[in-house]
Amino acid sequence: MIGLVDGNNFYVSCERIFDLSLEGRPVAVLSNNDGCIISRSAEFKALGIPMGTPYFQLKPVQAIHQLILKSSNYELYGDISRRVMVTLQEFTSEVEQYSIDEAFVHIELPCVRDYVALAEKIRRTVLNWVGIPCGVGFASSKTLAKISNHIAKTRPDGVFVMPDDASEILSELPVCEVWGVGSRTAQKLAKLGIFTAWQLATADLAFLQKKFNVCLARTALELRGQSLIAQEDPEQLSQSISCSRSFGHPVSEFSELEEAVAYYTARAAEKLRKEEQQAAGVNIYFQSYPESRPKLLSGGYAGTTVMFPEPTAHTSAMLKALHPKLHSLFCPGRRYKKAGVVFFGLEIATHRQLELFGQSPQCVKAKKLSVAVDQLNRTLGRGTVFNLAEGIARPWAMKREYLSPNYTTSWEQLPRVH
Repeated sequence: MIGLVDGNNFYVSCERIFDLSLEGRPVAVLSNNDGCIISRSAEFKALGIPMGTPYFQLKPVQAIHQLILKSSNYELYGDISRRVMVTLQEFTSEVEQYSIDEAFVHIELPCVRDYVALAEKIRRTVLNWVGIPCGVGFASSKTLAKISNHIAKTRPDGVFVMPDDASEILSELPVCEVWGVGSRTAQKLAKLGIFTAWQLATADLAFLQKKFNVCLARTALELRGQSLIAQEDPEQLSQSISCSRSFGHPVSEFSELEEAVAYYTARAAEKLRKEEQQAAGVNIYFQSYPESRPKLLSGGYAGTTVMFPEPTAHTSAMLKALHPKLHSLFCPGRRYKKAGVVFFGLEIATHRQLELFGQSPQCVKAKKLSVAVDQLNRTLGRGTVFNLAEGIARPWAMKREYLSPNYTTSWEQLPRVH
C-alpha cells in the first residue's frame, strides 16, 4: 500500500510551532514580496477569503477581522519539512518526498486495520515530534492515495484507508479533483460525458489514449487501483540547478543587479556542492518591467550563457567568469523586476578526468575555501560568511515585512526563555 502524508496548512502550521499565540486565530502566509496569500489557517478560510488574494486587497479589512499575516520564511519551512521527512523514516525507509509538505510512504501490512493504526501513529508522532498536524491516507496507488488523504483531512481523526471497492467514493468525486486532471482536461471530459472519477476509471483506455494521451489512460488505471506511477529515486541528482527571485522593488542600478546575480550564484553553487556536482556553465537572465515613459516599451528579457574554463562548483571561480558578461545584459533606464541563474552541464565531481599534472594550486585552494565556507554557514547559520560581491545591505532583496525569525537555522534567532 501507498500512503500520502500531507501537512495541514503547512506554512501556517510552521509559524504556529514557535508562536502559540497564533493558535485559533486567522493566520495567512504571503508569497514572495508579500504579494498574495499562499497558505491559510482554518480560521482564515472560514472568513471566505480565497487563496491567491492580493495583499493590497486585505489591507482595508485587516484590522476589522484581526487578520495575522506572515511573510514567507522558506528557511524555516524547509527545515521543518526536513524534520518531518526524517520522522517518517522511523516507520519505513521508503519515503518519497513529493513536495515541501507531502511525502508518499510505501509500506506493506497484513490488513486494513493495521494501516489505520499505523496512520494514526504516524500522525500522532509527526505532531508530537515536529509540531505539524497532518492528514494520512492509504490506498493501492498514488492517485487513490491522494484522494484518501483529501478525505482524511475532512475527518476528525485525520486518517483514511481506501477500501478495495472504491466505486462509491469515486462516483461522488468530480473528475476535476483527480490528481493529474487539469481544468481544461476536465472540461473536455465533461463534453464526452465523463464527470466523475469513477466514470474516468471505467472509461475505455484505448479511447482515452487516442483522444487525450497515455498519461490520462494511466490515471484511469491508477483509479482502478493499479500502481503505475514510478517511485522517484531520492538519490537521483539534479540535471540543472537554478536560483531566481523577484526583487523587493524595481531595480534600475547595475550594481544592485550585479549583487543579486552574485547572491543567486552563491546559493545555487552551495546546492551544487551539496550534491557533490559541478557545472560546465550558467545561463544568466534579467527581466524588466514594461514602460510607458519616456516611450512605450514592453516588458523585456535579456539573457546570456557563460561557459566556465572548466567544470566547477566554486563560487569565486563562477563569479570571476560571469562578471564580465553582465554589462552586456544591462540597459540603462530600464527597471528590472527579476534576475536568475541556471547551472547546466552538471556532472559528479569525482567522475571528471583530472589534468595530466593534477589540479592547479588555485583550484585546490578554491575547493578548500568553498568547503570551509559551507561548514561555517552550516554551523553558525546561512550568511555568516559570504562573498563581498553578494552585497551587504541588499536593498534589492525580497520584501518580507512580516518575516518571523529563523528559529531552527540561526543561532542569533533562537527563542529565548526568560
